Amino acid sequence: MRKLVTFIFLLITLSAFANDNILNIYLWSSDIPDTVVQQFEKETHIKVNYSTYDSNETLYAKFLASDNPGYDVIEPSSYYVKRMRNKGMLMKIDKSQIPNLKYLSDSIKHPDYDPNLDYSIPSIWGVTGIFVNKKFYDPAKYQTWSSLFNPALHDNVLVIDDIREVFSAALISIGLSPNTSNPAEIKAGYKRILAWLPNIKLFAGDAIPTIITDEDANIGMAWNGDVFLAQSDNPDLIFIYPQDGFVAWSDNLAIPKGAKHVSNAYKFINFLERPDINAQIIENEGYPTGNDAAKKYLPADMQNSTVLFPPDDAMKRAIWQDDIDDKALATYEHYWELVKLKA
Repeated sequence: MRKLVTFIFLLITLSAFANDNILNIYLWSSDIPDTVVQQFEKETHIKVNYSTYDSNETLYAKFLASDNPGYDVIEPSSYYVKRMRNKGMLMKIDKSQIPNLKYLSDSIKHPDYDPNLDYSIPSIWGVTGIFVNKKFYDPAKYQTWSSLFNPALHDNVLVIDDIREVFSAALISIGLSPNTSNPAEIKAGYKRILAWLPNIKLFAGDAIPTIITDEDANIGMAWNGDVFLAQSDNPDLIFIYPQDGFVAWSDNLAIPKGAKHVSNAYKFINFLERPDINAQIIENEGYPTGNDAAKKYLPADMQNSTVLFPPDDAMKRAIWQDDIDDKALATYEHYWELVKLKA
């Protein structure tokens, strides 16, 4: 009987240990390379269950439907950090558990959506700007969003197929905030987009690097990381930080309330901020992470790229993408549907 009791006790202990040695993460589909996750598992002996999503809306809907469907680390984008925090979905972060935060750049430590990084840690971040193929256009003439409205660009401009991105460019071009919730200003942005439609050649998303590399479009909007990746095959591509301002965005690591493996979550986030590991993420994604110490682990062309790493003077014109209320979002979506009908 004593042996049986001891055996049962060992089974219970091993089962509890196994349950503690788990991490359930729910991230964007391509932000963290599988090799990085595998290295974390090897070094910590923590089993990672890795699920992915393709939009903030999917992430948000899952947590609205259930307080926490079982995740320990999630990755909301900048404006969804604020939304999920306001809904009480995120745990306040204990920064003492993430010593590698000391490697974060000062320029990324105080974003508007989470000024003290109380609920989120920047993962992949980037900016939206103008790309120009210098074989076809003089970059000096296209330094503002307004320049893309020039009638000379009829049926030539590529724009990102994203409601917030297109409205942001339009609103900035007429001196308004890309984060406005004012119905009259949103309508003004819509009218500006309508005036832009004759110039728009196509709306594009994931395929942008291929499109601009192959010169199927030679001017328009793009994310800096996409242009950086495309430049390796087409050195005529130039990325411009618009003089009238531009949107900065970030995907962020966060711990949702109700997480079952909080200690493992902190270990994972701290691991990702280790400079050699962070460099693997940058090299894989072609986007910055805000980890200054990671740069020395990168190839020279990446270290020195002002496309991959936006200069400080350019970032003074950056406007962090922020949350808008549900009523305003519905207004944007209404006008977006009208835009697509007329496109």
